[in-house]
Amino acid sequence: MGIIKAAGSMIGGALGDQWLEVLEPADMDTNTVACPGVFKARNDARNTNTKGTDKTISNGSIIHVYPEQMMLLIDGGAVVDYTCEEGYYEVKNSSLPSLFNGQFGDTLKETFNRFRFGGVTPTSQRVVFINLRPIAGIKYGTSQTIDYYDHDLKLFGQVMARGKFAIEITDPILFFKKVIPPAVYMNNRLLTMDDIYEQRYDMKFLDALSEGLSQLSDEGVSIGAINSKKSRVRDILKERLKEDWDQKLGFGLFDLDLVIKYSKEIQEKLDQRSEMQFLNDPSMRETMMQKNISEGIKAAGSNSAGAMQGFMGVGMGMNAMGGFMNNSSATNMQQMQMQQQQQLAQQQAAAQQAAAQAPAPAAGGWDCACGQKANTGKFCANCGQPKPVPAAAWDCACGQKGNTGKFCANCGQPRPSAPKKIRCDKCGFEPDMSQPIPKFCPNCGDVINEADMV
Repeated sequence: MGIIKAAGSMIGGALGDQWLEVLEPADMDTNTVACPGVFKARNDARNTNTKGTDKTISNGSIIHVYPEQMMLLIDGGAVVDYTCEEGYYEVKNSSLPSLFNGQFGDTLKETFNRFRFGGVTPTSQRVVFINLRPIAGIKYGTSQTIDYYDHDLKLFGQVMARGKFAIEITDPILFFKKVIPPAVYMNNRLLTMDDIYEQRYDMKFLDALSEGLSQLSDEGVSIGAINSKKSRVRDILKERLKEDWDQKLGFGLFDLDLVIKYSKEIQEKLDQRSEMQFLNDPSMRETMMQKNISEGIKAAGSNSAGAMQGFMGVGMGMNAMGGFMNNSSATNMQQMQMQQQQQLAQQQAAAQQAAAQAPAPAAGGWDCACGQKANTGKFCANCGQPKPVPAAAWDCACGQKGNTGKFCANCGQPRPSAPKKIRCDKCGFEPDMSQPIPKFCPNCGDVINEADMV
């Protein structure tokens, strides 16, 4: 028993008259993982198979397969054929499996050979469709805190994670055998992510998440930067779940949404570190000082005792604090200048290192008329003149061949002037004069000679 692709010319408005039964996937939404094939024409008056049962797929029936779906033909609990290529397929009880692999290549053939049964018992036949689109919106959350060591803070912090993740079916046949309960396809019901979630496959995910955060800590990522490393965490989890999910169950992690919540102690430490980083920046300190002076003057103008009284208070305060503010501002400016000098020194050092590592000019370069030697590019490195185009070789009437200069190297005759136009005297073809003159007419093959010069 197997399937073959039905010819497109045989599929038309009279499909119900031509085929015994037509099977299509049941309604499949974004939350559906697998669904049964349902008969679309069994109760049609034109259907000749009026005594069929839901457990039998008649020979010659047609199965519709749509994009991003995997169709499995089940007989006696065994996968006897499959396809993940959209189209119309005819059931042939006498045919061998055709195995339309689509995007999965040889992977499905290997899985099919591993799980197929010796012999077919045609007592219960089903069609199952598996959703190949990513299944998103699977919620998760840690019930206990996860220890995370921050190398910058030099302490262990506690974090909790929550969010959503998406999976994709990587081996549909393995997924059918290991994940889909027989009751699903035997009773013609849908399999949703809620059913998958009840099988507690998310426990492996939470274990991998804990190990993945530990690996992130080993890589030196600060605890406050975890939320910005979602793609890195996703890649770590995909690798860690490959054995337990992809290789054993046939599905893998596709995407990850991650939200990290910190303990109160860690949040206070992060706030303190942000404040210290702010105060260590002299430009930020100077900006804050000028901002405070500006706000003080603004507040003096709205003093309830009068603007003059307010400005007098500001003046007294500035006189009292003048020495401190001047010293602080001078320190800020000095540190800003030092930072600029350090950045300039680093840029110069990087430029020198790049120049030292630059490859030496290649031998055999060309010399420019300005005196610049060993140029390697299309333009002179000194004056920018383009690289001279070597003159085409020419043959002299004396018999000397391959001359490149203006005069013949044998007899001294001048190089013949280039013709303004060439027209083949046999067919009239005119070549492009901006290109090298061909030796033979590209149209008729006649030799280009003096007779063709115009």
